[in-house]
Formats: sequence, C-alpha cells, structure tokens
Amino acid sequence: MAEKTLIAFEGTEEQEKQLREVIAKHKSQPGGLMPTLQEAQGIYGYLPIEVQKIIADGLGVSLSEVYGVATFYSQFSLTPKGEHRISVCLGTACYVKGSDKVLEAIEQKLGIKSGECTPDKKFSIDSCRCVGACGRAPVMMIDEDVYGKLTAKEVGKIIDSYYSKEGADK
Repeated sequence: MAEKTLIAFEGTEEQEKQLREVIAKHKSQPGGLMPTLQEAQGIYGYLPIEVQKIIADGLGVSLSEVYGVATFYSQFSLTPKGEHRISVCLGTACYVKGSDKVLEAIEQKLGIKSGECTPDKKFSIDSCRCVGACGRAPVMMIDEDVYGKLTAKEVGKIIDSYYSKEGADK
C-alpha cells in the first residue's frame, strides 16, 4: 500500500479558540457531535486527528466515535484540500474514454495520489462518479473550471496554467 503524503497540522490559537467555543455550544445538545464536526471543518477546512482529539475530549466521547462519524459521512475530509481542487470524473462515459489515464497523469505531474494534497497546499486531487458533462468525456474540473475531451498529454499544460495565473496575480 502506498504511503500518503503527510502535511503537518498547522492550526492557530484563534482556530482552537473558535473550536472550543463550538464544542461548548454543542456539548449538552443531544447529537451534538455532528454539528461540532461540521463547524470544525468550517474552521480548519478538514478534520485532522489533532482536531478530532480536541472534539472527543471536549464532548466527552471516545476518539473512535469521532473518527467513526468523520469517516462515515462523505461531507467530511480527514486530509487538507488544496487552494485548487482537481476532480476527475471516473463515471462510465469518462472512464471508457480514458479518464483513468488523465487521473494518472495528474497524479504523476503533482506527485500525489487521489485524496491527497500537494505539500505546498496548491492542489488536491479527488475522483468523482459524474459531473454531468458526459458529452465532453473525459472530464476534469479544477475549482469551477470544466475541462473536457481531455488527453493525458494536456494535463501538465493545464495545471501549469494555474501556477502562471498566480504569478500574474501578484
């Protein structure tokens, strides 16, 4: 099994203060774990183990219960998301037209696997089942931009254009 790229947790004191206020707000509430996790993800952008431990201690529940809920619901992420989120459609129409090769090219270009974030936090990759653009298969999205009828060879140039845009914005 491949080892995931690890990004060190970088929470701030202000974020922890906000989290503790959220925990206090939901502590006595039946079913308070779910809204606490939702608000915690809003604060941090994801739910690292450090945040899960604070929530478990604060709500008086086990870490395994927090982890179980965080991993059961697809709305929660245990890994950080990049500034630019790449989503590759692996639905039937896209897959038969080569989206698996597009995903491999992205992973190779960025040096990470699906579900991970680059160490500089610029990009994260996820796969999905359908983006509703089957006629343009294979399709990927970067943020809200849709790229269709892709080949693996085009991926590097597209990703590089996001680095160029950032340089132009500065």
